[in-house]
Amino acid sequence: MAEPQQTDTNEVDWFEGLPGHRFRVALPPRLILLNANESPHHYRRAEITKVLRRAAAVAARHVPHLERAHLIGVLHPPTRGRRDPANWYPSFKAVTDGLIDQGVLDDDDHTRVLGPDMRLGHVVQGARLVMHIRSLGPRNTAYHRAN
Repeated sequence: MAEPQQTDTNEVDWFEGLPGHRFRVALPPRLILLNANESPHHYRRAEITKVLRRAAAVAARHVPHLERAHLIGVLHPPTRGRRDPANWYPSFKAVTDGLIDQGVLDDDDHTRVLGPDMRLGHVVQGARLVMHIRSLGPRNTAYHRAN
């Protein structure tokens, strides 16, 4: 399978060739992120989650309400190196919940959301998360076709 094409701004078109409206929700750089390999105290974890959710809700103000969506979460690390983007799932989950808080999605259950799939993006000073969103038509997943 071919790699998605990059645009002039170093941004990859993660949904190249797929139908649906596309939106980009970029959190500000330098936010503290949650990593599945780390175990902060539950109060600290809740505080970080709250900040990520609020940042995502604010960044998603331009995104209309979607019945269903495909989400690709991109981790833009602060330096080059090997990383497992799936380890940042707790951060991507907080961003997804922020989309719900903003009213972009009604819920993030399997009937409304495909993903979030996690990817590694280009280096950004201070690191950042970007959620790429593609609107889906009703019942547009293999799960729904099979059932």
